[in-house]
Amino acid sequence: MLQMLKLKDQEFLGEASCVLSEAKLSVVDYVVLTWIVTKQSRSLTLKLHNKGQTGLVNLGTITVHAEETIASRNAVEIAFRCSHLDNKDLFSKSDPFLRISRIVESGGSVPICKTEAVNNNLNPVWKPLTLTMQQFGSKVVFDSKIQKSIVELEKLHKEKIGANFILPSSRHHTHEKVLKGQLFVDRFIETKLYSFLDYMSSGFELNFMVAVDFTASNGNPHSRDSLHYIDPTGRLNAYQQAIMEVGEVIQFYDSDRRFPAWGFGGRTYDGSVSHCFNLNGSASSFEVEGVEGIMAAYASALRNVTLAGPTLFGQVINTAADIAGHSVSSTNSKYFVLLIITDGVLTDLQETKNALVRASDLPLSVLIVGVGGADFTQMEILDADNGQRLESSTGRIATRDIVQFVPMREVHGGQISIVQALLEELPGQFLTYMRTREIIPQPITVPATAPPQDHPYVV
Repeated sequence: MLQMLKLKDQEFLGEASCVLSEAKLSVVDYVVLTWIVTKQSRSLTLKLHNKGQTGLVNLGTITVHAEETIASRNAVEIAFRCSHLDNKDLFSKSDPFLRISRIVESGGSVPICKTEAVNNNLNPVWKPLTLTMQQFGSKVVFDSKIQKSIVELEKLHKEKIGANFILPSSRHHTHEKVLKGQLFVDRFIETKLYSFLDYMSSGFELNFMVAVDFTASNGNPHSRDSLHYIDPTGRLNAYQQAIMEVGEVIQFYDSDRRFPAWGFGGRTYDGSVSHCFNLNGSASSFEVEGVEGIMAAYASALRNVTLAGPTLFGQVINTAADIAGHSVSSTNSKYFVLLIITDGVLTDLQETKNALVRASDLPLSVLIVGVGGADFTQMEILDADNGQRLESSTGRIATRDIVQFVPMREVHGGQISIVQALLEELPGQFLTYMRTREIIPQPITVPATAPPQDHPYVV
């Protein structure tokens, strides 16, 4: 019979530590996403030591190895259509959509996805869906009227036949009623889904960019109640806090750690108001070295730029989109993340929508932090969390949602950090871009290395 080990009776082998930001990033749906698993070896080796009378004593090494647990990577891209559906509207044709549910062990059903609605059409054709085998389970049910396994759906596709909708028997009808409407499978492609970590560990990068609001509504930077006030005691203002917290995480996914940094809404060195100026004051280069470089450039800009206005996002987003667009021609392994920190109400809402719709086709996500007490209703519109994708002035719809907005006042002192709230949707936005363009991770090649010779303890 095994006995529980008592720590006080065990020999102390040593201790090891690493920079907190090397194991810091937590994202909803990914449980714990650490810098360790972005390394090709998915491991980190640290030296074990103990404090002796003559200083630190080397006691060997400890290797931490991380693995991502995924139930199934297999998925199916599947496209449905229906014919001869019953009309449920009195004065017009119905707007049908398809709700797909998974049959659970108890016999009930759990919804897993829903198609878009097709307006005024009794013969709807829906956009393709991607469903994992884990979502499917053994059987799925369509609107409580058709039950099919994945094998049966594949057969419908191969044989190009439809399945009739069945009206379940009720108290007054003992037999099921076969409806005229039929379900067809126009597309059935088995595929493999790669995770965010698959891309990161195979060499893909997140390139960080930042844009800071220099409009007058922030208040005089020399005043203690200004959002731009630099506290001599070292306490960070809201802008510094957002830069540090987000930058310290994303920098570990960027190999050269050179970050484009801009300001907008300020009267710059030549006396003109600019809505996209280089934060470092350079006329030719917008990049700075590391998060420390962003912080230094921001502090310098506050001494040399006069706060002005209005609040315009369009130029900054278009500049970031140009950078992301140029990278596509040379590599598919870079994805860009623009952090915009602002206190104000947008003056160019439609121009910003136009820029975001254009950028939705590019490897770019936009994170917006709202600081101060302004009305951020417009930012919620840009976020499009209500499922309504942005539309440009020409009627073009965004191909995907690329914006995540978080008001700092709602997370300050809460259960989650500003970083967690901001980065919650980033992995999904990244994966949507990669999957729609059929970009897959490169095979991971881990160089063979000899194990340490002095007491290697592996976790």
